[in-house]
Amino acid sequence: MAKEETKLRPPIVTVMGHVDHGKTSLLDYIRKTNYARRETGGITQSIGAYQAEITVDGQPEKITFIDTPGHAAFAQMRARGAQVTDLAVLVVAADEGVKEQTRECLEHIKAADIPFIVAINKIDLPAADPDKVKAQLAEMGYPPEEYGGKIPTVAVSAKTGVGVSELLELIVLMGKMLELKADPEGDLAAVVLESKKDPRRGAVATVIVKNGHLEPRQIIYLGQEAVKIRALQAENGQALSRAEPGQPAEVLGFVEPPAVGAVLTSHPQEEEQKPEEEKTAKVASKEELLALLGEAPEEERKLKVILRADTQGSLEAVERNLPAGVEVVSRGVGTISESDVFLAQTSQAQIYGFRTKIDLAAEKEAQQHQVFWRTFGLIYELLETVEKEVDRLRHPGAGEEIVGQAEILQIFPYNDQKVAGCRVTKGKINKQWRVHLLREGKELGEARIRSLRRGKQPVDEVSEGNECGLLLDPQLDFQVGDVLISYSNKKSH
Repeated sequence: MAKEETKLRPPIVTVMGHVDHGKTSLLDYIRKTNYARRETGGITQSIGAYQAEITVDGQPEKITFIDTPGHAAFAQMRARGAQVTDLAVLVVAADEGVKEQTRECLEHIKAADIPFIVAINKIDLPAADPDKVKAQLAEMGYPPEEYGGKIPTVAVSAKTGVGVSELLELIVLMGKMLELKADPEGDLAAVVLESKKDPRRGAVATVIVKNGHLEPRQIIYLGQEAVKIRALQAENGQALSRAEPGQPAEVLGFVEPPAVGAVLTSHPQEEEQKPEEEKTAKVASKEELLALLGEAPEEERKLKVILRADTQGSLEAVERNLPAGVEVVSRGVGTISESDVFLAQTSQAQIYGFRTKIDLAAEKEAQQHQVFWRTFGLIYELLETVEKEVDRLRHPGAGEEIVGQAEILQIFPYNDQKVAGCRVTKGKINKQWRVHLLREGKELGEARIRSLRRGKQPVDEVSEGNECGLLLDPQLDFQVGDVLISYSNKKSH
């Protein structure tokens, strides 16, 4: 890169910190926007990049901010944020001090080897104790300047604005000291911070330009794949004619959302060669073969799930933090569709959506075939639900009460399905309760009762001593002589 072609670019600043310590609120004050109230529960759930223009000593200055999620499940996204940044602002609440996620952020900052500033936020609160925060940092090996160290700290209030100007001036000063240079006309290097599939605009990627520039109709490369930029937009939706080094932009023109962390370039990039040992064919073990045949030991049974999320980064965060015992059948960005429900039927999977919706046709199909689906706005609620389902799968009947038992006496064909002709031998069978199929004491599967009849009459419940016909969903491979156990959830007393 020729020296005369380079020029200073705006610093790219990652804002990090423990959940609810005020990262987004601080950016709100700087940008005079209101992103915090748009987030579910006030918690940031996806990476956003925004550029602010401020005045320092009468001169206009630009700063690019990356607002990273605070929830522990997004540690990998925070790490990626640190990889593209020049310096970080670590937000620590003055009333709560250093928390576990604060320590995680410091680990990411240290691994990325970047300078950082500690913004001690919420100093307007009565319980605020900035000195305690500084002492905690010193104990962890990050002594503030007041303690003879090299870590600058600024006391701020995102609510009143106290100290924010000093923080911005310090960011600009540190940016100039770093001598951040780039060539706007040089080879392109732009990093994907986030991607999603928008119903109206198609695949969209939020990127930050590190070198070169982006403009509409430009041909860029994602690995070896050529992409023609259809449009560039700022985070507020305004069209951009050009994005230069240090500037964030939304890029339209991809067929599918690119992976978070991918680098866009001016020329095709060679694919990384896998190590020779990875190319060697792997001999499957007996356990793996059994799993492929659907005959895994009972203690190894896995919960099959289909994942859908609003963005690629959110999707990766959910998948990365799923508990053991989960098999992801399908994953993707966008709404839950009919094809997802059909796949769930054939694979006996559950559908989980994160910050996305289910379309009307899919909802009707899921209701008709009793396919389990749920959508969540907060990731920890999703993960807790999945964990409970895994536990229920591994320990059938745990937390449930046996209320009935029926023996299968006959099997009748019905529209390419099988109806189990049963006699209730204990308790009662209710249409609203799950049933577990047992053969010689071994559980073979679990299903919901899609249809329950006595003779030709639909009923909701059949009591002991009576016969009935059951249509199950999903269809289980039952035989005459098998036993159905009916459960209901235990109620608290």
